[in-house]
Amino acid sequence: MNLDPITLEIIHNALRSVTDETFIALMKSAYSTNIKERRDHSTGFIDVQGRLVVMSDASLPVHLGSLLGVTATLLGKYPLDELRDGDIFVANDPHAAGGTHLPDVTMVMPVFAHGHLLGFVGNIAHHADIGGMTPGSLAGGMTEIYQEGLRIPLIRLFRQGELQQDLLDLLLLNVRVPDERRGDYFAQVAACRLGSRRMVEIADMYQVPMLEAAFEAILARTQQRMRLAVNTIPDGTYTFEDQLDDDGQGTYDIPIRVQIEVQGDRIRLDFSGTSPQVPGNLNTGLNATQSAACYAIKALLDPEIPNNQGVLDVIEVFVPEGSLINCRFPGAVAQRATTCQRIVDVVLGALTSALPEASVGAANGANTTAVFSGVDPATQQSYVYLETLGGGFGGRATKDGKDAVQVHITNTSNLPVEAIEMEYPLLVEGYGVVEDSGGAGTFRGGAGLRRVVRPMGHTCTFNGAGERFRHQPWGIFGGEPGRTGRYLLSDEVGREQRLNDKPMGVTVTPEQTVIIETPGSGGYGPPEQRCADLIQEDLQSGKFTPTFIERHYGVKTTG
Repeated sequence: MNLDPITLEIIHNALRSVTDETFIALMKSAYSTNIKERRDHSTGFIDVQGRLVVMSDASLPVHLGSLLGVTATLLGKYPLDELRDGDIFVANDPHAAGGTHLPDVTMVMPVFAHGHLLGFVGNIAHHADIGGMTPGSLAGGMTEIYQEGLRIPLIRLFRQGELQQDLLDLLLLNVRVPDERRGDYFAQVAACRLGSRRMVEIADMYQVPMLEAAFEAILARTQQRMRLAVNTIPDGTYTFEDQLDDDGQGTYDIPIRVQIEVQGDRIRLDFSGTSPQVPGNLNTGLNATQSAACYAIKALLDPEIPNNQGVLDVIEVFVPEGSLINCRFPGAVAQRATTCQRIVDVVLGALTSALPEASVGAANGANTTAVFSGVDPATQQSYVYLETLGGGFGGRATKDGKDAVQVHITNTSNLPVEAIEMEYPLLVEGYGVVEDSGGAGTFRGGAGLRRVVRPMGHTCTFNGAGERFRHQPWGIFGGEPGRTGRYLLSDEVGREQRLNDKPMGVTVTPEQTVIIETPGSGGYGPPEQRCADLIQEDLQSGKFTPTFIERHYGVKTTG
């Protein structure tokens, strides 16, 4: 069936509106701050062939792999004629069910219209705790998937609309804050059901054959647009290598290497030479690696291209099995987002010379984790406050980098101070940017984030996992590197003790504070070419000391 361009665009926008509406519904229904405030969730629609057709604009690029992986597992396990209206499937396991790490729980629901299976609505939500050896399920001390939390194979949580209560009981028995988890699970269920209703309404308007033709056309034109974009890269071979600091288990300076081959509208990313998988939890599966690599190429070439299967079909990604970024069972993967951030930096670094106007200095390159847990003295209820904090975004060809933001594949928000203090027995004594942490350049890198947290009236436990705490985020074309991050523990008189980069089980009393400083980012271009009015803005902003200005830009600001 041929569709005219106007009808196709109307249908495409209708499909996108479904994913956007379900994204908002999940956010507003969730219990945990990580979803309702930080928006650490994604929604999408997948066709009966397991191809992602649309994804909410607010979704996280790293979640692309989980949506596709879990749906592929579903299609491999169940014949289509065994699926029923009202079924909802749930999974999270990266080794057995197509997930990327355990806190990201995926739900998928088949959509039936006029007795026909139209496709699947799906969503992912990052749960603030999924069990395991540490609160928050993200600390750096884990060495195998068994320690990281509850592994959920693909199971049918709802059968024809009926909750399988024994399965839900099993899920909730293995987490630290079951009431919060129950609320988040049912927010996902509500989003699935809303998405199914909206898709049926669209099918009533356009009929199933026209919608299926639209799915094909949407993916085909995305693929065509992506190929045209790839064709703008000069033919050649481009390489780059960067390093992760450590895995928390004694493995340091862990290389990630890429060789990108471009010929016409064909592009291949070969990650041979990347480190073998490590004992710590920085490993990733192939789904997550592919999502990060494809995001980086799309962001460089044409950020407005829809995030769907058409992008994946153009970009060939090769990763040796058993490597850091295509690990084997039972590899630990909790911190896979940090590794994916570095995959993005490596791909961007490789193409800097080919695409100088689109390139950026290295971002903070991390997913700096902070988890506070304990018992609220007022309610005597357990709590888990999880946050992954933003940092600097690199300097660009025409403007400075951004300060204290989530970058690249995470796409979440920093948790507001008011939300922290309202939900948890914690006091935020400081929240701002890290002075002088952005790399100098013609356009400077963005600054890192600083947060100071004190437990109120009780002793709590702190766990974290930091990256770019040893290796600085690099600058490009003469731009200088940004500053590294750090965790500090401060006592009642302000004496500061530096914690290790993957702190685990740190006891924090009401007389102490935890200070989290995330990495900055790299600058773009030689600092001496920065113009006078921008230097003056730097000085007036308060984010840069006079000493920093004098040292990097050669402008005397004192005496």
